[in-house]
Amino acid sequence: MFWSDKGDKKKVFSVPDDVVDLSFRINCPTLPLDHAHAFSTSLLQMLPWLAEEEYAAIHLIHGAASGNGWFRPEDVKSELLQLSRRTRMRLRLPSHRLDDARTLTGKTLDIAGHSLEVGESDVCLLSSLPTLFARYIMASEDQDETQFLEEAARELESIGVPARKLLGGITHSMDFPEGAVFTRSLMVAELEPEQSVRLQQVGLGKGRTIGCGIFLPHKGIKAVQEDG
Repeated sequence: MFWSDKGDKKKVFSVPDDVVDLSFRINCPTLPLDHAHAFSTSLLQMLPWLAEEEYAAIHLIHGAASGNGWFRPEDVKSELLQLSRRTRMRLRLPSHRLDDARTLTGKTLDIAGHSLEVGESDVCLLSSLPTLFARYIMASEDQDETQFLEEAARELESIGVPARKLLGGITHSMDFPEGAVFTRSLMVAELEPEQSVRLQQVGLGKGRTIGCGIFLPHKGIKAVQEDG
């Protein structure tokens, strides 16, 4: 008798390290809630190549949504985002730019009058989880949710990511000198590991240097529906 199970074993997917997140420790007690323009402008002054580098993106900074009786404020005009010592500043980068980005360590960014001191950094691989979430996808304000999801599905298919399950969410408006930028959140589920990594690498839509089109791993649509 002879048999071989060599072809039966499913190949284990290994997350590549050609695009990663660089996570910086920061000292920054407060930031404006709407800091996309000021934050992007300050970073691009120090790292101008971010605007042209394929796969580069700037994560906006977020504190905890809730905890210990504290809730994230919503009034962008009068309230500030309170940041803890655990808060990080993250850049998504091709690996050949890591050393260039590490030159931020020891520098201080001025973000609309708020000082952000940049500390040491750690490299974080992207995730292979099947569900991803983007807080901000640039959209047209006159689109309804159905139209937004249909357009997102077309864009996903164009980069080789099947749109099996999509969930639209919160709308948001960012202030810029040239006018407001309207966004919607988006969850994409039932991705294969390779598809998940590709979507994180490529992103969706425009505005990656202002925090848009950037996907993060998420617990999943089912958990969100149960929480709601």
